[in-house]
Amino acid sequence: MPTSPRTAQVQDVVSRLKAGLASHGITLPSLGVDPVTLAASGSGSTPPLVELGRCNLDTAQRLVVALTGDGGR
Repeated sequence: MPTSPRTAQVQDVVSRLKAGLASHGITLPSLGVDPVTLAASGSGSTPPLVELGRCNLDTAQRLVVALTGDGGR
């Protein structure tokens, strides 16, 4: 089955997001494409969502530093 442009786009964004986070030493284990909205996106009415998941306090603090550049806590 061929991949739709929207599916390819969301998969690309997830890959780029993983790489960008990894460059800051951050891993979100459950980061991926939400399978429910991906399946529903076939109808064209709902775009697929990116599942960011949950993370521990250390990872959340690393995200704050990466996004804001604020090393202070």
